[in-house]
Amino acid sequence: MRKDMLTIGAFAKACRLSPKALRLYDELELLRPSRVDPDTGYRYYAVAQLEQARLVAWLRRLGMPLARIREVCALRPPDAAREIRAYWAQVETETAARRDLAEFLVGQLLTEPRKDTTMLELRYAAHSDRGRVRPANQDTAYAGTRLLAVADGYGPAGAPASGAAVEALRFLDTEEQLPAGNVLNLLEEAVRGATEAVQDAANGAGAGSAQDAGTTLTALLWTGSRLALVHIGDSRAYLLRDGALFRITDDHTVVQSMIDEGRLTPEEATTHPQRMLLLKSLSPTTPATPDLRLQDAEPGDRYLLCSDGLSRVVPDADIRRLLNSTPAPDTAVHALIAAANEAGGPDNVSCVVADVVEGAA
Repeated sequence: MRKDMLTIGAFAKACRLSPKALRLYDELELLRPSRVDPDTGYRYYAVAQLEQARLVAWLRRLGMPLARIREVCALRPPDAAREIRAYWAQVETETAARRDLAEFLVGQLLTEPRKDTTMLELRYAAHSDRGRVRPANQDTAYAGTRLLAVADGYGPAGAPASGAAVEALRFLDTEEQLPAGNVLNLLEEAVRGATEAVQDAANGAGAGSAQDAGTTLTALLWTGSRLALVHIGDSRAYLLRDGALFRITDDHTVVQSMIDEGRLTPEEATTHPQRMLLLKSLSPTTPATPDLRLQDAEPGDRYLLCSDGLSRVVPDADIRRLLNSTPAPDTAVHALIAAANEAGGPDNVSCVVADVVEGAA
């Protein structure tokens, strides 16, 4: 073996990348070996490749996605430096947003429930749009005095499934009084009814539909002072408070589980081949437990429920800007849907916007 060549083991030790990582980077054409033995398939690296390998290792420690590392490694040093600086500025911005979310959650946990007698009520609007690509709309959006809901159906009976799920919760909108103490139990029971309704809708759509049909469901139920949240799937709920936007639901998807486990960055998740694969939904064949929680409300709060037809193509920063700049819920709903369609409208898009306001004395 030539003196300027290193085995994969020696090269891994010198650049502090594992042999497993080197094999992955070879497959991704990020760091190709200088020579591969035609008989054994063993990889050999040139000593001159150590500088690039170390750069790759450092960038991975920064958390930079592999696709972006490939771009950086192809640049001249001054351009690569600018790209790294731009990436880190993005990380700091995202970290600041997560810090705000952490502070919000801490505040939620430490704040006593409202005890004043100020009457609060909701001002709301809902709309659903087919988008620019899909042949039909399988979403359902609803807003009423007490109930706000978005459902995103899938499969051959997706539209009946989403409609049935929301319809199964509509009785909550006419309840005269909803004590906050047991409202989560009431919601949980209503979701069981929604699951049965989805099954009936899928079965009624034709043979075989029940095997492939289902829907997401994200809903808020107003008690007069608090909001009870039920969530399953990848539709989302956001809270705009004092100009800052907080996502108050977690996506029940394969890529979100990989992000939570540290196996994937949010940027890598946007192009992952399984980014639309759900882990949980309202399905006739696979029972799943929804997320349930109570949310304290403050005058001036604005809530957004949306299907992934919005969140998948419109960045959170743009959602925040549109929610801040459109005073009326109806105007905000249509502005958000327009933004999704301007971004290509690849999916159905549904939005519900509700403002918490002080009611008449």
